[in-house]
Amino acid sequence: MNEADYEHAVNSFYEGLYRFAFSLSGNIDDACELTQETFARLLTKGGQLRDRSKMKAWLFTTLYRIYLGWKRREARHPHLEIDSVEDELPPVTPETVDTLEAEAVSRSLLALEERYRVPLALHYFENHSYREISRLLDIPVGTIMSRLSRGKELMRKLLIAKSIGVERKVISINPEIRRN
Repeated sequence: MNEADYEHAVNSFYEGLYRFAFSLSGNIDDACELTQETFARLLTKGGQLRDRSKMKAWLFTTLYRIYLGWKRREARHPHLEIDSVEDELPPVTPETVDTLEAEAVSRSLLALEERYRVPLALHYFENHSYREISRLLDIPVGTIMSRLSRGKELMRKLLIAKSIGVERKVISINPEIRRN
């Protein structure tokens, strides 16, 4: 379909198509969307139209089929307000939240390099003191304190990034762990 034919179709049939779309949907926004989608299909599939004298019928039929497709989709996947189905949702217990948080912390800890992961695990999960970790790893206490501080900061950044759904590049993460 050439540009002149397309312009002629828009100029000739837009108002009628819009009125038809509004009569189907009863909504200004949906009527505009239906009309625009119909003209988009004319651009992509209008070349298949052999008889230009039947363009009006083709456009109205196409709009109606788009509308029916929307209705079928809506029936399969209805839009529900959360308030109307709140009683059907499973309860979110404190235990569920704790489990989800523990999993997020574990995944973030595994993403850290070993030099930060091991002191953090020993200190927070095994309750070792700085001196005990220093002896276990044969590393000076000052280095242990520094790695714990840096490791906590990296964990904080990873957890914040995950909580807002943004994957950030965090310096010193474990290159062996691949993110999904």
